[in-house]
Amino acid sequence: MNRSITPLFIAVLFAAMSFMPATVPSAQAGTTELTYSVFFPPSHGQAKAAEAWAKEVEKRTNGRIKIKIFAGGTLTPADQCYDGVLKGISDLGMSCFAYTKGRFPVMEALDLPLGYPNGRVATRVANDFYKKFKPSELEDVKVLYIHAHGPGLLHTKKPVKTLKDVKGLKIRSTGLSAKVTESLGAVPVAMPQGATYEALQKGVVDGTLGPIEVLKGWKQGEVVKFTTDCSGIGYTTAMFVVMNQKKWNELPKDVQKIMEDVSSEWIDIHGEAWDQLDTEGRQFSLGLGNKIIPLSKRESLRWKKAVRPILDEYVKAAEGKGLPGRKAVREAEGLIKKYSKIK
Repeated sequence: MNRSITPLFIAVLFAAMSFMPATVPSAQAGTTELTYSVFFPPSHGQAKAAEAWAKEVEKRTNGRIKIKIFAGGTLTPADQCYDGVLKGISDLGMSCFAYTKGRFPVMEALDLPLGYPNGRVATRVANDFYKKFKPSELEDVKVLYIHAHGPGLLHTKKPVKTLKDVKGLKIRSTGLSAKVTESLGAVPVAMPQGATYEALQKGVVDGTLGPIEVLKGWKQGEVVKFTTDCSGIGYTTAMFVVMNQKKWNELPKDVQKIMEDVSSEWIDIHGEAWDQLDTEGRQFSLGLGNKIIPLSKRESLRWKKAVRPILDEYVKAAEGKGLPGRKAVREAEGLIKKYSKIK
């Protein structure tokens, strides 16, 4: 991106985008109160983006919708958030598809190590991908929008410069990123972000795969020493914002339209926030004295070759279930190229 997006800029952006429609819907007797389960801690930039979305919905509906956010997985844990929406424990939910491995086989294609350059591109790709396929695995909820982080990198306690250095390390990873870990010769350990700090601190894992923003957003920079910049195999983790279908159907049509409009606008807000958070994560980690290790071109090619079978395995497994595996991968690759050219 050409501009530097500071927290203040994001706040101003939210305020600037918050406008009242030309025709304000008249206030009705009674207000619909919705609960929103968000797995990010309240201080995280993505939790703040969710809060700004909720306030904008409240404003444009003239107070007919009120949304109470439960951040940090306090209402439903990250891996139970989707089921929580289905069961009505929360009306809305934000979490990762990867936290329920195998449940979203088409959407899993987004998390493959396809070399995402940044969060803005990954987020745009994820939304276009969903609109293209509209997979049946999500037909039980109302999908409002999706967002996705920038390239997942390797953060460790010991320096990793080559594939040989990775071998045997216990690496926290989820969903398809666990396969990335395995392909690199490490041992995948599944856990949500909320448990990673303590696992690193206590030596349960030797490192973690994730966007560099986790070093600040989840304070993981305090318990690692090195980041290996393996962006050539950069994967993402797609995250859903969904609503209970029954609750959605009960909303007036004009309110539904407002929520869809705001959601559409918030796609780029989340994408740009991811990129700002990556910048802040990098600065935070370096400020602690941690080091970022770039891979040589030759080594980067080795890593790409090591993870290539993951794409082939995904295609084979998906098509074995009658799903469009190859088409899904090609679509994601094409969208990455498309949006990487747009500044």
